[in-house]
Amino acid sequence: MAPSFIRQCCQVLRWLPVVFIAAVVVWSYYAYVVQMCIFTVDSVLEKVLYLLFYHPLLILFNWSYIQTIFTPNGKVPKNFYLSQQEVEALDAELREDNQRALLTHYAKNLPIQCKTISGAPRYCEKCKCIKPDRCHHCSVCSVCVLKMDHHCPWVNNCVGFSNYKFFILFLGYSLLYCLYIAATSLQYFIEFWTVNSNTPTAGRFHILFLFFVSVMFGCSLISLFCYHIFLILRNRTTLEAFRAPIFQTGPDKDGFNIGKMNNFIQVFGDNKYKVALPIYTSCGDGVSYRSRTSTGSCYQTMGTSAGCLPSHLRESECTLVIEPNNGDYYDDDPRPLTS
Repeated sequence: MAPSFIRQCCQVLRWLPVVFIAAVVVWSYYAYVVQMCIFTVDSVLEKVLYLLFYHPLLILFNWSYIQTIFTPNGKVPKNFYLSQQEVEALDAELREDNQRALLTHYAKNLPIQCKTISGAPRYCEKCKCIKPDRCHHCSVCSVCVLKMDHHCPWVNNCVGFSNYKFFILFLGYSLLYCLYIAATSLQYFIEFWTVNSNTPTAGRFHILFLFFVSVMFGCSLISLFCYHIFLILRNRTTLEAFRAPIFQTGPDKDGFNIGKMNNFIQVFGDNKYKVALPIYTSCGDGVSYRSRTSTGSCYQTMGTSAGCLPSHLRESECTLVIEPNNGDYYDDDPRPLTS
């Protein structure tokens, strides 16, 4: 009874960062629209222009934030889970060599390239499944997450394959939101320090804190946003940046790097009209990925070939800008594909 109650309390408390962000956004709307644009700005044209650009930015920011929060984590396909009989056989083995042999046998028909340091397929003891490439178990969500990047308390959700595009757009639009507010409120922030300002005292303090908060959040967001853009262009997750995935040839942080443009398309899709919208356009199925060491038809196109996974798992396929064959070079890496 007690553990269940504590667990429920923890689940409620995890929403506090989201509530905090929502409260800041609501207050910023009041401070910017009401106190600054309506009560402080004198020019009608200036009011209209400020509000005209502010609201689309606010909509895109909130839209991407909501998508990041409420998009479910991609589920590991059923064929990656071990049967009860297979789990019992694995648990009965005490020697690591025998366990590795069993896992290798269970995973022989699965499209996986990454292994543990001992050479065994990656296995989740909590979920009782063979982990697909780039999949990791989240201790907070208590589930294996496809292409897990990290668990973000500010969205109370894991950032992974299914919502990574939304998360990047959330960072980008929140950064633009902060920069826009800071830039347009700067002159009224300066007026706060003048004795002859006509702005009411309450409004002046709202504008003062609005400027400070937007600058503070903007400074923290710019480094995070730039870092994730770097990760996208190198086709890494945050976890892979700290611990390189292990392939047949050994650990390689850039193992999934297929060129900057192709890496970008993998996350945002190849439809240029939907890149900036919080609409799902990511390529692939979240299970199989092309790598610099992959061979065979399973990895010859973005997405999944029929020989690798069932058709119902192939959610999206995109056209690569470059389709390298063995011996060809990627646009940002001089090493050829290994055969």
